[in-house]
Amino acid sequence: MVQAYILIQTEVGKARDVAAAIEKIPGVVRVDAVTGPYDVVVLSEAHTVDELGGLIVSKVQYVPGITRTLTCSVVNL
Repeated sequence: MVQAYILIQTEVGKARDVAAAIEKIPGVVRVDAVTGPYDVVVLSEAHTVDELGGLIVSKVQYVPGITRTLTCSVVNL
């Protein structure tokens, strides 16, 4: 399995709605609303990097209220 953290900026006042919508997406392991430059942090996983990319581009980024995402792949050191 490959995993990535997705850091999400939302429109003002939309973090709760975005988090609620994202936690319903298959492949999402955990969703947290946070403070700071990002509003929501998501841990996601998939079988392959391509599958993970599809999850992010085709599902997560289509959630209304998201203005920007930054994906950080998990590496095993």
